[in-house]
Amino acid sequence: MTVDETKTRYTIPVGPIHPALKEPIRLDLSIDGEEIVDVDVVVGQVHRGIEWLGMNRNNPIQNIYLAERVCGICNICHPFAYIMAVEQAMGITPPERAEYIRVIIAEMERIHSHLLWAGVAAHEIGFDSVFYLVWRVREDIMDLVEYVTGNRVTKAMFQIGGVRRDITEEQFGRIRQSLDYYKSVFNQLRTVFLDDRTIKMRTRNVGILKTEDALKLLAVGPTGRASGVPKDVRQDQPYGAYADLDIKAITPDMLTGTVVGDVYDRIIVRLLEVKQSVEIIERCLDEMPSGPLLVEQKTAKLLNMLTKAEGEGIGRAEAPRGEVVHYVRLEAGRETLSNWKIRAPTYVNLMAVPAMLKGGQIADVPIAFASIDPCMSCTNRAVVVDSKTKDKSVLGDRELHELSVEKTRRLEAQFDS
Repeated sequence: MTVDETKTRYTIPVGPIHPALKEPIRLDLSIDGEEIVDVDVVVGQVHRGIEWLGMNRNNPIQNIYLAERVCGICNICHPFAYIMAVEQAMGITPPERAEYIRVIIAEMERIHSHLLWAGVAAHEIGFDSVFYLVWRVREDIMDLVEYVTGNRVTKAMFQIGGVRRDITEEQFGRIRQSLDYYKSVFNQLRTVFLDDRTIKMRTRNVGILKTEDALKLLAVGPTGRASGVPKDVRQDQPYGAYADLDIKAITPDMLTGTVVGDVYDRIIVRLLEVKQSVEIIERCLDEMPSGPLLVEQKTAKLLNMLTKAEGEGIGRAEAPRGEVVHYVRLEAGRETLSNWKIRAPTYVNLMAVPAMLKGGQIADVPIAFASIDPCMSCTNRAVVVDSKTKDKSVLGDRELHELSVEKTRRLEAQFDS
């Protein structure tokens, strides 16, 4: 902790390992008493080199499984955006039935992710009975995901040019059973989160992000929509089967008639999106077209097509946290991608954190920060900023390795002396 003698202000670090934060990030808070007067967000504690692996060790098909592991929760939206980027670079279009199956799996992920967040949010304000309730409700969608894909976490459903497995009519009954369950418990969840006095006291007028700030700072997903910005990739640039479904971005005024942009509004948006996801899946089941699942069923032939392809593509998907973007470039004769760049939604939502926290209380930091549903593992990049010139340079694997070796030798010399 540092003290500014001239201003009677204190600067305290929160994180990167802290019981109030579930993510490896550090928030340097300048405080005056209990009030937060300034915030510095310090990232960089987690960088796994996924893009490097995808361009140096894996072929484009193997990268699907790597994309699934960018985030343990959003492990459908990342491969979804990735394969759309590759398909655009190759100039192929997946079959219509595959597009519908992709949407069904993506919306299952949205339900599970929003319920997981709701439980964590309850825990952050010390309301663990609600945490246990919501995660018990979440178990049904996890069981359904396992029933449809064979796994609760990484689903391995997607393939370049389609999907690897079908959702058959025999499975529709079990899926509809889960959807009916969520329709039956929706009012209970709404009452618990939106009418409970404790939750209202801890979330109303906390972590406010004004509409103009959300637009200026480019907030995405529920973070932006809760501030009255009706942006949703499924609505604005429909992909997959979303173009057939007429998706409308959820904002809190649909329920309350007003937009505050606080934590409470972010709860509203996520709860309404759970209901919306149930409706989307129902429509996909009702309107599921027949036909093939893949453009090319033989993996060896598909890999040969990828090796001969040349071009670049961008895939945009609406992850539970907001817009995720994957950029890829293919070069003819090369077995690996020549370029792969990922931009996760937390990357842009972090810019809004100082605006949310300034003027608030220290005790509100955990819930206000958690309200953007941060994921640092899919966000971090290695960037060095010269404090004098403000010039930035992105460090590649070679530079990072050289710096690492240099530091090791320096420490060894100090130890030997």
